[in-house]
Amino acid sequence: MLDILNLDSLEERARALLDPMLFDYIDGGAADEWTLAENRAAWTRLQLLPRMLRGVADRSLGTTVLGTPVSFPVLVPPMAFHGLCHLDAEAATARAAAAEETIFVASTVSNCSLEAIAEASTTGARWFQLYVYKDRAITQDLVQRAAAAGYSALCLTVDTPYGGHRERDARNSLRMPAHLALGNFPPSHTDQHHHGTGHGSALGQYIAAQWDPGLTWQDVDWLRSIAPMPVVIKGVLAPDDAALCVEHGAAAVIVSNHGGRQLDSVPAPITMLEAVCEAVDGRAEVLLDGGVRRGTDVLKALALGARAVLVGRPLLWGLTLDGEQGVRAVLQHVRGELDLAMALAGCASVADVPRELVLR
Repeated sequence: MLDILNLDSLEERARALLDPMLFDYIDGGAADEWTLAENRAAWTRLQLLPRMLRGVADRSLGTTVLGTPVSFPVLVPPMAFHGLCHLDAEAATARAAAAEETIFVASTVSNCSLEAIAEASTTGARWFQLYVYKDRAITQDLVQRAAAAGYSALCLTVDTPYGGHRERDARNSLRMPAHLALGNFPPSHTDQHHHGTGHGSALGQYIAAQWDPGLTWQDVDWLRSIAPMPVVIKGVLAPDDAALCVEHGAAAVIVSNHGGRQLDSVPAPITMLEAVCEAVDGRAEVLLDGGVRRGTDVLKALALGARAVLVGRPLLWGLTLDGEQGVRAVLQHVRGELDLAMALAGCASVADVPRELVLR
């Protein structure tokens, strides 16, 4: 099993194994990467005020997310192109999530098809993350395939009308390696990622060509009308948008800035979490994605109202270093840190983490 001192220590170890262009794609953010850094820095401005003599010898980390039991409140977020990190790609990550009894969110632009991911993790809980294509027949087909393959929720990403200004990818002229494909699409889509047009990021060009920047709240209504599973909306920061998510029938909202990869200078998700929870007011579940690297981060998010969090890049570093077992090691490490943090803070259950635990 992969030896982990802390999650940040994995980054340099993974860098040593990855092509610099591919490392930059995973590691990088938009423009000056201020928001990328802020996603981590914002956690340091929150302090924990522990309570003593609370009887924490036995602790319960289990919870539910949209009714699905998970062994601890950490999910695997949608991330593109796991094949950049390991030949088993999303199949390995999905198996690891199933083994650790949590939810795996499969990306539209995965290297494995959504059906192959389902076959690799037959016992695991899965959501399908959706980008809406200009060709609505493509979008509708993806929703139908996800339902047929047993995905229990549809996770609509709304913060990507266009690709963010990712300078590392532009400088490197990002291209997908020739041995990888877009598992959910015909070869013509893969070709765009292999070759691109001229200089610049092939992914950015693909987004501009394929994804629909004209989405409105009426499109959320349309998706709900064709999706037989609950709809989760990912990429919300403004409390007013979170309230609109609920009004348009979202079962959950994920507070996220796309890992600092879209609009630079936006706040970290943890900065907006409490206000979003107040706007939602218990009418939908609220999750958080962004900069989670410690068990104490998970604990802070729970105290401020999150049902669960999603951990991104460290899982890809674990996948790079040791495949499925590396992903499991990352999840186990976060679980262990959360368990210890709860004990030291006086919390015996994730269901009973009080708001008063966090000081600003």
